[in-house]
Amino acid sequence: MPFWKLNKIPILLACVSFLLYWLFAYDLIRTDYTKLITLYVAAWLVFILLLKYAKNNLKLLSTIAFLSRAIFILAIPNLSQDFYRFIWDGRMILEGLNPYLYTPESFIQAGTHYPIPEAEALYNGMGTLNGSHYTNYPPINQLCFLIAALFSNASILGSAIVFRLLIIVADFGTFFFGKKLLKQLNLPEHNIFWYILNPFIIIELTGNLHFEGVMIFFLVWSLYLLHSGKFKWAAVVFALSISVKLIPLLFLPLLFFYFKKPNVSFSAIEKPPANEPLKQTSNMIIKEVQNEDTTRLDVKKLISFYVIIGVTTLLLFAPFFSSEFINNYSQTVALWFNNFEFNASVYYVSREIGYWFTGYNEIAVIGKILPILVFLSVFGLSVFRRKIDTKTLITHMLFAFTIYLFLSTTVHPWYIATLLILSVFTHYKFPLVWSFVIILSYLAYINLNKADKSENLWIIALEYVIVYGVFIWEVFLSRRFPKHKKTSSNELASS
Repeated sequence: MPFWKLNKIPILLACVSFLLYWLFAYDLIRTDYTKLITLYVAAWLVFILLLKYAKNNLKLLSTIAFLSRAIFILAIPNLSQDFYRFIWDGRMILEGLNPYLYTPESFIQAGTHYPIPEAEALYNGMGTLNGSHYTNYPPINQLCFLIAALFSNASILGSAIVFRLLIIVADFGTFFFGKKLLKQLNLPEHNIFWYILNPFIIIELTGNLHFEGVMIFFLVWSLYLLHSGKFKWAAVVFALSISVKLIPLLFLPLLFFYFKKPNVSFSAIEKPPANEPLKQTSNMIIKEVQNEDTTRLDVKKLISFYVIIGVTTLLLFAPFFSSEFINNYSQTVALWFNNFEFNASVYYVSREIGYWFTGYNEIAVIGKILPILVFLSVFGLSVFRRKIDTKTLITHMLFAFTIYLFLSTTVHPWYIATLLILSVFTHYKFPLVWSFVIILSYLAYINLNKADKSENLWIIALEYVIVYGVFIWEVFLSRRFPKHKKTSSNELASS
């Protein structure tokens, strides 16, 4: 039967999807909120229909996913300015300058000599807020920036194309290792399309050039190697993930009880079976028995795993190392807890309570308390159950990062990408729902061109009412209703 007749509906849906992505890439202004929401909802509708009509045609879905990414190749991101800073950092390294030691603003204000081509255009593109702070992008991320500078040192579009190709290659790696890991975990391989075909992922990572996609590639690869028993290589790749974005550091405590070995006991036997290891004593023959039901922590393997990660990460940072680097980098990272605020949930409620009691923003205090709560939560997850497998580990990672986002002062849309990929290996769907409603965060600044430029808290409230509602249902309520047992998961409760 002809390919067209077998796949007529998915092909027509793919054509509609390509058109929507083209409009997103080349015919959308960020402040055109009506068009933004309309295109995004339409892209999601097509996405759901594609999964419905071509669920088992993995080759067709993967082709559509990567052709969708290719549409953005020549586009300048229209929903994010961060890529201008990426270009700046890469060109700084190409000129032999350490990007961690200088702010773009320092060169612009000096005005006498610009260190890189198109310095003013890049500074204006990234904005004064970004340009006034030291870079916080780890070394593998900087390597990606340098690659773009090597291939296109005098063209903003050329650099954007190189970034996009790198992110698409990383997505292909996530697709490849994600499918293999799903198969090893006895989960449906088509689950990977909740991530790889998701309009949110295509638009935020490929379209807007956020390197979470590269970090996720290394994270999924590391989890695959870990599950396959190759823990040393898993540690190296995990360090690469950290060296793209620091987020995987959050998951390290969760691995504490992952490495285990069976207890060994000995039993007496009368006649030794053939080909079994035996120990002969003066009075009896002893057979060595491994008890798989009772295990103990493999301390040697655990320490080796952590040491390899630590050493690899330090080696990657080594070319940039100096006392000034440590000071600048720590200050910049601290800004995300003590100064910046965007699309938060628990923090915004806490901030309002602070206003009631003190009359001003208590971010300096709240920003110190919330990370402590995150740490305590992750620690609690790490000791919640001492016997864990890869599925349980990923579920704990999912909940650890969910808690981190719920308690963060800043939740940019692309942060949800990590949550989404982890959910692919579980039965939880609240990250998928969040990847849909996260578009509302772009409407939070609907007052941008008005006198009041603050976020619209009603829109943020709508986003989080939906997210928290689905989260509470899946984690705490669905297990009380037997008819939902197959579609909900109690992994956290049973782990």
